[in-house]
Amino acid sequence: MEGKKSYSKYLKEKFPPKEDFVKRMESLVGKDEAQEFFDISYTKTPSSIRCNTLKISVEDLKTRLENYGWKLKQPFTEFPEVMIIESALKPGEIGKTKEHILGYYYVQEISSMLPMFALQPEDGDFILDLCSSPGSKTTQAAAMMKNGGIIIANEISLGRIGILNSNLERCGVANAIVTRKEGVSLCEKFLKKTQFKFDKILVDAPCSGEGTLRKSPKTLQMWNVNMIKKIAGTQRHLSEAALRLLKVGGTMIYSTCTLAPEENEMIIDNLLKHFDIKIEQLKLPLKFRSGICSWEGKELSGEVKKCLRLYPQDNNTDGFFVTKIIKLSEEER
Repeated sequence: MEGKKSYSKYLKEKFPPKEDFVKRMESLVGKDEAQEFFDISYTKTPSSIRCNTLKISVEDLKTRLENYGWKLKQPFTEFPEVMIIESALKPGEIGKTKEHILGYYYVQEISSMLPMFALQPEDGDFILDLCSSPGSKTTQAAAMMKNGGIIIANEISLGRIGILNSNLERCGVANAIVTRKEGVSLCEKFLKKTQFKFDKILVDAPCSGEGTLRKSPKTLQMWNVNMIKKIAGTQRHLSEAALRLLKVGGTMIYSTCTLAPEENEMIIDNLLKHFDIKIEQLKLPLKFRSGICSWEGKELSGEVKKCLRLYPQDNNTDGFFVTKIIKLSEEER
């Protein structure tokens, strides 16, 4: 325990939060809770994995890993493939097992699994994963679809495509087509060349990463408001382009691993103003908080209350934001 305390103290001294960031978090959750947020941000997230049911059953994987002496917890009855490793592992041990190398499980933080639990991909669906690498959510979708249907897994970075392809191959994914294109351009090309539209779309947008401080404390050094505003512009264009590519009656999940309203509720508010959509209330097995309806003097649609905010101090996870959008018609305003 003393080692953990000294490690946290070392991180706090090396990566102190910027004053503007502290003020923003205090505006979101209050001074006391903001302190809780920053305190937990200097601790490690519990190790969690997802059983890859394309290759092995949950029961068989659990038995194999328990034979290594691992203590496993399955926190969600409805999602038994999710496992938290409660025993202390040696550095790198989680990625060195035969089971990991064979693709029997994927090392994935619980918050990262939420978008696909919300999207509920099924065999026969045509799905677009617009920002796919490293493939955690794509491989999860393929398992839920039992390798049926089709997933377009898009990534703009050539280097990250290599990682994506490696993970798809390791996990035995056979229903994914990998594309390399800037997200807005891909959507526009689909519409122009094919008129094809998707049943379900995931926009797990690039973001400022405020929710990932526990694994990347350097984010505290890089954080600034101008970066948030710049990224929000990209997110706005991605979400609009993706929504145009969604079938009427289809589902789009918009998610980020940040807590900035500019990158979350304000993106959804923009979609509500310009598209005929509804926000559907999600029920997921964690403690969530409702979306923020006003920020820095700007009033947002009351519908954004249905968005879900995941704070690390509430569930001992990373921070996250997720919204389920249903397209009602092709109308744009």
